[in-house]
Amino acid sequence: MTLDELRDKIDSVDDTLLKLYNERMELVHQVGELKNTTGAPIYRPEREQAILNRLKSQNQGKLTDEAIDALFLEMFAVARNLELPEGVAFLGPEASFTHQAAESKFGALSEYLPIYSIEGIFRAVDKGIAKFGVIPIENSSNGIVSDTIHCLDEYNLKIIAEVVIDVHFAFATLCDDYKKVTRVYSKDIAFGQCRKFLQDLGLDNAELVPVESTAKAAKLASKDENTAALCPSIAAKLYNLPIRFENVEDNTNNRTRFFIISNFENAISGNDKTSMLVRLSNTPGALVKFLNYFEEANVNLTKIKSHIVEGKSIFFIEFHGHQDDAKIKPILEKLSGEIKILGSYVKETDDV
Repeated sequence: MTLDELRDKIDSVDDTLLKLYNERMELVHQVGELKNTTGAPIYRPEREQAILNRLKSQNQGKLTDEAIDALFLEMFAVARNLELPEGVAFLGPEASFTHQAAESKFGALSEYLPIYSIEGIFRAVDKGIAKFGVIPIENSSNGIVSDTIHCLDEYNLKIIAEVVIDVHFAFATLCDDYKKVTRVYSKDIAFGQCRKFLQDLGLDNAELVPVESTAKAAKLASKDENTAALCPSIAAKLYNLPIRFENVEDNTNNRTRFFIISNFENAISGNDKTSMLVRLSNTPGALVKFLNYFEEANVNLTKIKSHIVEGKSIFFIEFHGHQDDAKIKPILEKLSGEIKILGSYVKETDDV
């Protein structure tokens, strides 16, 4: 075929795609009308994951699994927002890692609401200001986020999905000679994650100024030539701050896991994870007895973390499976006085 003939064929495919997209949106609209009569949520993470898995299993073309995710997750987001625009609260400001995690699930067209504290996100969802909230739960370098555990304990909201993203920091500054930088802005934990880089460049003697977010760090550094920021590349680009070095974190496998919270529960997907908070009696063997219930049912516990909430010990525990699975439900009913189920959701990862 000639170049013009190939382009004509591509145009024809695009015309067909447009018709099919509109046909799909019409079907989604009909589903939305049915859900409105029952009060069922528009966003069903387990349904979306099932669609993606089915498409990947039958894919025989040039699209990679990642490309299928990117194309169809954005289409899902467009469909949801055509039906019922619902706010997504995230730990702001824009261009933060939490914002990136939110966009990876809800697409570019969703209505995003930056909130500047984890508890503020919980309040926004609890009061109906936002339908969904995106909050960090753990980082591979820094562990569990205590504020998130505290809020999961205090509020009666549900975890409906998890998101894991790679965390990369850029060193960005207006200064042409990084040796002249006298002040570096970033979130407090970022300094620890980039400690070796700062030492290697002799910047550990510069004033390290912790701020609320890495995105705010980029904004501040964009106003002063003798300052720099440790921030996501997207934040540096947002504030026109030149990036001098990429991927300056000490751990190249630095990852953060986020929860999406809302006011509904997921159906069983067949590939689920469940999170819960557990308060046990202060008696010898209480934890062993608790864990034995799961061992006897052959349930894989994937995480056990101890925390202090309001002066009392509490365990954050996760296991493979859905709370309504036949072999799990009897255990949870037996232990109902000791546990708070935070949510069952499609498993994205075993751990960070």
